[in-house]
Amino acid sequence: MHEGCTVNQTVRYLSKKWMLLIILELYKGDGYTRRFSELRIALHGITPKVLSERLRELEDEGIVTRKVDAGVFPVRSDYSLTKSGLDLVEVIRDIKHWALKWKIDNIPCGEQDCKQCIL
Repeated sequence: MHEGCTVNQTVRYLSKKWMLLIILELYKGDGYTRRFSELRIALHGITPKVLSERLRELEDEGIVTRKVDAGVFPVRSDYSLTKSGLDLVEVIRDIKHWALKWKIDNIPCGEQDCKQCIL
């Protein structure tokens, strides 16, 4: 595949471990927002270092925005999906529907919106 291919460029960062799950966890938050600590708890097995790296990459891609409140201790970091991030949730939902149709027999998941789905 050509290095400049749109699919190649997009898959390069979206296929990194935890990327899509972070996006889904943000989608589940009030106002599509979650604190760093909430994401760590929700994403069993992710290290703080990897979560920080992935959030920074998503922010660099314009998929997530970060708001820091340094006036509290510990410092509070809120992460929110942008319009681009919300559009990406639709793509993730399409992937889920494809998987349920063709690859994965998961009846309970098939009836749930990803906002309510427990992964």
